[in-house]
Amino acid sequence: MKLNIVLILMLCLALVSCAGPKAAESKEVSNTPKTSKKLIVGYAQIGAESEWRLANTRSIQEAAKAENIELLFTDCMQKQENQIVAIKSFIAQKVDYIAFSPVIESGWNDVLTAAQKANIPVIIVDRKANVDENLYKTFIGSDFYEEGRKAAIEMAELLNKKGNICEIQGTLGSDAATKRKMGFEDELKKNYPNMKIVRSEVGDFYREKGNEIMKSFLKAEAKNIDGLFAHNDEMALGAIEEIEAYGIKPGVDIKVISVDAVSKEILETIKTGKINASAECNPYLGPLLFETIRKIERGEKVQKNIYSDESIVTTKNVDEYLRKISY
Repeated sequence: MKLNIVLILMLCLALVSCAGPKAAESKEVSNTPKTSKKLIVGYAQIGAESEWRLANTRSIQEAAKAENIELLFTDCMQKQENQIVAIKSFIAQKVDYIAFSPVIESGWNDVLTAAQKANIPVIIVDRKANVDENLYKTFIGSDFYEEGRKAAIEMAELLNKKGNICEIQGTLGSDAATKRKMGFEDELKKNYPNMKIVRSEVGDFYREKGNEIMKSFLKAEAKNIDGLFAHNDEMALGAIEEIEAYGIKPGVDIKVISVDAVSKEILETIKTGKINASAECNPYLGPLLFETIRKIERGEKVQKNIYSDESIVTTKNVDEYLRKISY
């Protein structure tokens, strides 16, 4: 009987001895701070139609990596239907944020309403969309109207406030093309009545189309063209190839102004004088995008429109921009 009691006591001591370290280990683990959840952001990019867009994509991808944010990136190849499919996919995957650059302004209400119902905040980047403001958190990008206005002022100075201008537009219905055209035309009507746009065609921001359209302009009325306003650098570069092929000096016989001022090629072309100026449109929006997301995560208030600080590049200041160029 005594022997049984001793054995029972010894067994209890052994169990306590074994349980001790495990209890201590469990306590140590419970006090370890939990790591924060890695954010997942879905981005529906327009495409890869220009040097500007490629620089914009690199900026977004590199900034996501630097911020340790998982980026689900889709190149939508200049098609709105592809962007809508991508956004629906992001919603289905329950990402934390959706960001996109809309290829055109209209047609986004349904898919952004779906994102709102899924409690996924949306950030619009680069180009604006014509939707209710409650469907997105903020817009990050450039003031396209101001770019067009700056281009008109520069053109007026080059032409001594008098002349006929041809215009190569970006994608019809896109925020960038609509606002750049509006800003340019409004400035002419307001302050330069002796300047007018005599021809205007859509080039979709592609260099090849800029070349084709310029060929048609020159064929129709080469002697009547004093200036060319192209909605981006790629179309302007395509256009000056055709101007030279026609036997006219770009930047001299026909003044040329574009928008973007991003690539080394356009800056060097401005330096030669073949393109007179380019209104700056900052593509490096990645850091600002993810900085804004971090602010929203912290509960901070963000502005509805966040614009980049931009200027216009001419032969007078192009060297400054060439020194800063990163590729």
